[in-house]
Amino acid sequence: MKASFLNNIEGKSSILKQKILGLCINDGDYSIAELSKELNTSIPTITKLVGELIEEGFLEDRGKLGTSGGRRPSIYGLNPSAGYIVGADIRRSHISIAVVNFKGNIIDYKDDISFSLERSEESFRSLCLFLKDHLSRLEISSEQVLAYGINLSGRVNRETGYSFSYFIGEDKPLSSILEEMLGAPVFIENDSRAMAYGEYICGDSATEPHMLFINVSWGLGMGMIIDGKLSYGKSGFSGEIGHFPLLDNGQICHCGKVGCLETGASGSALYRIVTEKLREGKASVLSEKFNREGELTLDDILDALKEEDVLAIETVEEIGATLGRAIAGLINIFNPGVVTIGGWLSVAEEYLLLPIKSAINKHSLNIVSKDSAIRFSKLGKKAGPIGACMLSRSKLLGLL
Repeated sequence: MKASFLNNIEGKSSILKQKILGLCINDGDYSIAELSKELNTSIPTITKLVGELIEEGFLEDRGKLGTSGGRRPSIYGLNPSAGYIVGADIRRSHISIAVVNFKGNIIDYKDDISFSLERSEESFRSLCLFLKDHLSRLEISSEQVLAYGINLSGRVNRETGYSFSYFIGEDKPLSSILEEMLGAPVFIENDSRAMAYGEYICGDSATEPHMLFINVSWGLGMGMIIDGKLSYGKSGFSGEIGHFPLLDNGQICHCGKVGCLETGASGSALYRIVTEKLREGKASVLSEKFNREGELTLDDILDALKEEDVLAIETVEEIGATLGRAIAGLINIFNPGVVTIGGWLSVAEEYLLLPIKSAINKHSLNIVSKDSAIRFSKLGKKAGPIGACMLSRSKLLGLL
């Protein structure tokens, strides 16, 4: 990539370039006249800026636009060859990786690769080596990577680059440490927020400016699109729905509080409740393995669900009813057009969705909830890494 406006994004020309790229990201190709109208800027100025963006490698001339008559204008769009964006979604013991070109086309995607990230610089160094090795197998050099996006669970401050779940030192923020290791800009983000953005840009909710994304995985998180923008809150920690003090179950959350929603509506809650019932002697296809080994995995429980195991079904329905009550409250507060359910437990599908909808009908205001669609994530497991890519591209260009 040649020298570009990214080296100085404060000037008027740079701001207009950002807006041009933002329009192309959201709506596709544009002619000079269309850009001039959208940005209320003269055609000579737009022509100059588009020429510079082509020289910088961000845009390309896509040829003549077909019209019913008269002179056909050239159209311009994102140059897929500008470089690559790498997105990594880190979970408890696995990592998923996506690589997209500058236009946003998926070049590569790998899911559920075994990797356990620890709270140490050595572990993050191993992560960086892992990512570099993955890119080398794709024959992508470090110089071709425009940015990396790393999704982490818990509290992430996008402004400072610190993760408070993976805090490895006060001297430098985590993002700066990773940039030194990877040799390119690095943007760390809360996993639920990245998933929400990925679904908003690439999923079924792309035209809905008011969306809540509920990430039901081992923990419970939320990303919010409000008026077409990703919401961060004052300190960058919005969306901590898992720690909403909704329950009176006496369960201590990993945050140290009692009664957090996550203790009754998450993968960890599903695991705890199922194992408790197995200890009580409840019948299940899981009983033999549990009695033999003394433990299970969350995947074991989800596999039992596919086999229509009654204990697994009943527990997922219990989780869904609790989550639905919380979503009813969110609908009353935010009045979203869409509530998208994603994350690990979304594979439960109708077993989870039916009790959620039932609880919403019971606890929400009908005049508010009647316009809120409840659906599963279109991207599924890809939402995290794809969201990391799309967010990093937008942050790199100064669009967020």
